[in-house]
Amino acid sequence: MAFDSLLPLWVLATSLVVAFIIFAIPEDRWKLRSFLNISAAVIKLFLVMVMTWGVFQGVFYQTHFEIAPGLVFSLKADPLSIVFAGLSSVLWLLTTIYAIGYLEGSPNRSRFFGFFSFCVASTLGIALAGNLFTFLLFYEMLTLSAYPLVVHRGTRAALKAGRVYLIYTLSGGALLMLGVVMLYLNFGQMPFNSGGHFQQVHEAEFPLLRLIFVLLIAGLAVKAALVPLHGWLPSAMVAPAPVSALLHAVAVVKAGVFGIVRVVYDIFGIEFSYMLGVLQPLGWLAAATIVYGSIRALYQTDLKRRLAFSTVSQVSYITLGVTLFGPLGTIGAVVHLVHQGIMKITLFFCAGNYAETLGIHRIDELNGVAKQMPWTSMAFTLGALGMIGLPPLAGFISKWYLGLGALESGMHWAVGVLVVSTLLNAAYFLPILHRIWFCKPEVVDHTRHLKRPECSWLLLAPPVITAVLILLLGVFASWPMSPFSWATFMANQEYGL
Repeated sequence: MAFDSLLPLWVLATSLVVAFIIFAIPEDRWKLRSFLNISAAVIKLFLVMVMTWGVFQGVFYQTHFEIAPGLVFSLKADPLSIVFAGLSSVLWLLTTIYAIGYLEGSPNRSRFFGFFSFCVASTLGIALAGNLFTFLLFYEMLTLSAYPLVVHRGTRAALKAGRVYLIYTLSGGALLMLGVVMLYLNFGQMPFNSGGHFQQVHEAEFPLLRLIFVLLIAGLAVKAALVPLHGWLPSAMVAPAPVSALLHAVAVVKAGVFGIVRVVYDIFGIEFSYMLGVLQPLGWLAAATIVYGSIRALYQTDLKRRLAFSTVSQVSYITLGVTLFGPLGTIGAVVHLVHQGIMKITLFFCAGNYAETLGIHRIDELNGVAKQMPWTSMAFTLGALGMIGLPPLAGFISKWYLGLGALESGMHWAVGVLVVSTLLNAAYFLPILHRIWFCKPEVVDHTRHLKRPECSWLLLAPPVITAVLILLLGVFASWPMSPFSWATFMANQEYGL
């Protein structure tokens, strides 16, 4: 019992303890810092794997204690926790390796990796939170620990992006806190519970519950980058490539949309949310964000900004899937939480490689780059085609089940949104792939090359591994321990199947 209750705390401690140690390490002790970073990431991944296998076998992991009257700190592992914690732990190990190579020789690495570890702990805390109070605690910790990473370079553009980031995310946090307080004062402490807590509620309380729902979703929508609260995300692209990968695939954006999933399924309950009449407006907002993000991506000439607006669009697939009110839509939403993260981190790793190795930042500078960087270009290609939804890649599985979920629930307009979005995905990714593989290289900017093949293995291995995962998660989606299987397990729980 002691092991079962302490395991979630150990998962967090691997990052928190290392963060404090790294802050104290001198800049020139890079070998020690790298060893601690990678060791902590490996230990965390191992502990999450142990927890995953335990949950699969029916073991219940929970840390639960009262820190003040009525305020309960709660960590627990359930199928949804495992999906997000598994994604975070795998991608954080790869991002750690990538960041070590990307920041080699740069200043302030101890500061960077210290806050980097705090972000890890915050994200895993969000994944394992057992109630809204604990979720809010780590949600705000993530806001503050990500800010030093956004402004890491210290340039005027970075500081401006940091201010925008804080204005948006702290405002969202205030709305979320207001919703949590109102929920607590009127309905008491509510742990995350499959099916929610409002199976029997008097109709007179519906207006108050709608207001609380709006406050909670508005607070979460900032990090989830739902229109019109998305403005901070493209601005944050001035941060180093590992931070961009962190924001888009693992931490901040995913924390917001994961919170939306928790509120709908585990606080209000999917059936009561439908009865309350809040799912359809949320679905319309997600659909508008999907189309808007794709259209804005079309007009971006900077590679990272195009990927940023792609994230605005793609992450909203998850919210759309939640609002479809059916098990197939839920499967599509939850599995896209994982698949989008792996595809998007691949693209940002590759964008960082192009920038670090050849100084390429703009899309029109990518002509013929595959001749000099074939492995990076192949990884980028798999990520882009996965985003478009080409079978048998991971993105196809997500979109297929979202489409089936829309048909299952009779929301045929959502199928149209998915089709339009897919066409727009192709419109802003295929021209990039054409430049990479079929255009003649420019004479300028492509003369600089490293002595070693393509780039450092620290930069090359992570995108190659995630690119292989994009293929494997599509081809072997039905494997018992795959993200798709966990999403199916969770959907069956929520709908009593």
